[in-house]
Amino acid sequence: MYPTALTQLARGNPFSAPLFSLQKVEEPQQHLHGQRTRRLAAAATADDSCEFEDVSCEFGSSKYYALCGFGGILSCGITHTAVVPLDLVKCRLQVSPDKYKSIGNGFAVTVREDGFRGLAKGWAPTFIGYSMQGLCKFGFYEVFKIFYSDLLGEENTYLWRTSLYLAASASAEFFADIALAPMEACKVRIQTQPGYANTLRQCAPKMYAEEGLWAFYKGVVPLWMRQIPYTMMKFACFERTVEMLYKYVVPKPRSECSKPEQLVVTFVAGYIAGVFCAIVSHPADSVVSVLNKEKGSTAVQVLKRLGPKGVWKGLVARIIMIGTLTALQWFIYDSVKVYFRLPRPPPPEMPESLKKKLGLTE
Repeated sequence: MYPTALTQLARGNPFSAPLFSLQKVEEPQQHLHGQRTRRLAAAATADDSCEFEDVSCEFGSSKYYALCGFGGILSCGITHTAVVPLDLVKCRLQVSPDKYKSIGNGFAVTVREDGFRGLAKGWAPTFIGYSMQGLCKFGFYEVFKIFYSDLLGEENTYLWRTSLYLAASASAEFFADIALAPMEACKVRIQTQPGYANTLRQCAPKMYAEEGLWAFYKGVVPLWMRQIPYTMMKFACFERTVEMLYKYVVPKPRSECSKPEQLVVTFVAGYIAGVFCAIVSHPADSVVSVLNKEKGSTAVQVLKRLGPKGVWKGLVARIIMIGTLTALQWFIYDSVKVYFRLPRPPPPEMPESLKKKLGLTE
């Protein structure tokens, strides 16, 4: 009973844990060759396409989670560091709107005062902070997605898959922001307070000496306010957009698409998700930027002072930045999965048991 039920569940549900399934399957089928067993675990995460025959690890294994975390480090660390100049201008638009009038003016004023090197201010805390955030964001997302799916079961996972994406991404981001907060605080200080510090080596000791350990974590609540809705939109919108693209736009099934074609779909879905992410999270982003610049202010005080109009300052720059970031992050993350031959389940399909209940099959 167990082997059949769990295998069918996993085939219809690309998020269930095949390690548990594999343990149950191995007992009555110990005559299977090792390679055949590994293929069974991979096939249990999706359909019987040959795309899943050659994988380097089982879906949901420790190696799978570790490589997903590594993909998160690369996707977030590299992309956020690459757009530091735009991020710097965006932060200055938010905290000093009288001095920095627009994106173009912000770049011009920064170059005039600090030279082209000034555009790279804050690159070190950005790279370290967002690498740690990416490790937790993507790694824990995979963990929570499988965990919550196992709690829901096959049919509910399909019916409530958007809620599953939202819950898994929110859970992952909670921990990711704790990892990000210290470096985010340093980055904003370097970028928005001229003369405070030019490097991470100067900034971190100075912040600790002046305000103690709390200086690095006073922005964690606004970070949660900004990043959790952002990440929920980022993952849920991406997952559902991929599903819709393969269903309505791509002229052939995913199993017939080449790896480069699949990565193009990933990039497009990532950019669409990024636009929505920027809009949802921008007000909280404005509060974080001002809060890390000022001493003694609270998130509520900053929000009241900025007002409905002030919290949307720098939105265009953020849409450009986050749209590009999100698309590249998903592209890099999926490329890491392809390179390391990790299981990559296709978009979920309605389980046969649910089709029968709904009268969709004879």
